Amino acid sequence: MTIAEVSKKYGLTADTLRYYERIGLLPAVNRSSSGNRDFTEADCKWVQFIKCMRNAGLSIELLIEYVSLFQSEEDTTEARKNLLLEQRSQIELKIHDLQETLDYLDGKIVNYENKLMKLEEDLRKSK
Repeated sequence: MTIAEVSKKYGLTADTLRYYERIGLLPAVNRSSSGNRDFTEADCKWVQFIKCMRNAGLSIELLIEYVSLFQSEEDTTEARKNLLLEQRSQIELKIHDLQETLDYLDGKIVNYENKLMKLEEDLRKSK
């Protein structure tokens, strides 16, 4: 696949894909005979993984560390798992905080709805 096709498929700019490759986040992509990037299925899986992890809130630095561990010749399974578990815990905290915010907003909305209902009742009674 060309960089334009991958860019469209994953909703990332070509510049972002080039950046990810340049900093080592995306393993080096093969080049066609004309020198253009030629993304394989494996490359696309990396792009999908990176996009998912970025959406989950992982920093570029943490992802670089993960990729470095993955590419290590040592067994880094436990270390990679721990990185993901830590990020999962952070997401759970964010979800908890967002749920508290949502509950607060719901309470405020109910309060306004109750005030509007009372106002409408008062208007009906005054007729």
